[in-house]
Amino acid sequence: MLFNQLLSVGVVPDEWKGATIIPVFKKGPAGDTANYRPISLTSVPCKIMERIIARHIYDHLVHCNLLSSAQHGFVRRRSTCTNLLETLNDWTSAVQSKKSVTVAYIDFSRAFDCVSHCKLFERLYSYGIRGNVLAWLKNFFCNRTHQTRVGQYLSSVADLLSGVVQGSGIGPVMFLLYIDELAKLLENNGVIAKLFADDVKVYVDVLNVNDAYKIQVALDLILDWASLWQLQVSVTKCSILNVGNVSANIDFHIHDTVLKCSDKCRDLGITITRDLSPSAHISEMAAKAHRRANSILRCFVSKDVRLLMRAFIVYVRPIVEYCSVIWSPYLKQDIETVEKVQRRFTKRLKGLKTMSYAARLRRLNVPSLELRRLHLDLIYCYKIVFGIVDLKFSDFFAFSPTSKTRGHPYKLFRAFSCSVRSRFFTERVISVWNSLPQTVNFGSLSAFKRSIARVDFSTFLKGDVY
Repeated sequence: MLFNQLLSVGVVPDEWKGATIIPVFKKGPAGDTANYRPISLTSVPCKIMERIIARHIYDHLVHCNLLSSAQHGFVRRRSTCTNLLETLNDWTSAVQSKKSVTVAYIDFSRAFDCVSHCKLFERLYSYGIRGNVLAWLKNFFCNRTHQTRVGQYLSSVADLLSGVVQGSGIGPVMFLLYIDELAKLLENNGVIAKLFADDVKVYVDVLNVNDAYKIQVALDLILDWASLWQLQVSVTKCSILNVGNVSANIDFHIHDTVLKCSDKCRDLGITITRDLSPSAHISEMAAKAHRRANSILRCFVSKDVRLLMRAFIVYVRPIVEYCSVIWSPYLKQDIETVEKVQRRFTKRLKGLKTMSYAARLRRLNVPSLELRRLHLDLIYCYKIVFGIVDLKFSDFFAFSPTSKTRGHPYKLFRAFSCSVRSRFFTERVISVWNSLPQTVNFGSLSAFKRSIARVDFSTFLKGDVY
């Protein structure tokens, strides 16, 4: 009743407009305030109302097909993994067709905090969000205040002049609306764009010099759009990546600054190299996982094996499994590099030092990391085949045309591919997927997960575990 009354008159109580900002460290020097993300702690009743309104606005956008398909951030059934899968699918297909790809990574400086309120309201109106809802949103963003908390201390109260309030319930969908036009603008000019919230990358398949110059056109479009909508491009964080064999050496620039051309770039947490090898990412990721595992062993006073293993599963394993369908290793040395994280940790647990790695896994009742990656490949394949994630099935797979009676009815067709494409997820998973026995239950995702846990995949594993 309270929410309906407030919405009917387009009013937000003043008590709901105050926020306490908690600076969350990202990376870099801790003394630089630019390396902190400002997360706002706001009124809980207000956040509940925001979520309700945000859900209805998002449903309106989806129903009217207003959002660009290039956006993967804050979008249902999409994630960093869907963004990277679509991207790598395009790049490996281009390399297989004897093309190269030029990629530009664009970074906006404090994009969420620089959104112009008056321009946001115009964008909302153009997308059909009007009447009491628009009046409520205008009231929500106007006359807001915030103060920063560090430890026990609070800063003085300041007015919020721009931004979509990071940490609010309505902020993500507001930013989607604000930046949506950029994706459409790039697509209309023949450049492929992939976005995850404010992380933007544009790329083109290159056959000649003229194709490469499309990237410069895209950079100019982004600059013009950013200037119009009052967002600032962080030139020092932008870069160029050439995938495949690029014969033309072209300099791309933003304003008067030539963008650096790198042999590898960080893309949504995954290190991508020009030859699309996962080795560089695996090396960096394994080093981070080892540091985290060592911290657990040093910091936990208790040496209880179950407690320490639980900490490993919660704090370390997500590091070595994040987007594994993108970078899953095919070289034995890379497989062993990843497996070594769990191998070393389990060996340092009390009473397990003298046991073999296979015996330690059986004692702890945990699978090897290689087996878990294989399971994750199959689970993601299931999500694509049965439409659980928002990825077009025909872009990745095709059902096998043969009518064999043995095995399950969802077998996939495998085409002949070059070495780069053959290591990609869609080609890598097909052999394992087609080998699944009839006993596997395809009725639901949870049933499928339980079924594959009982299947022996030892013939597909390369690591020295057993």
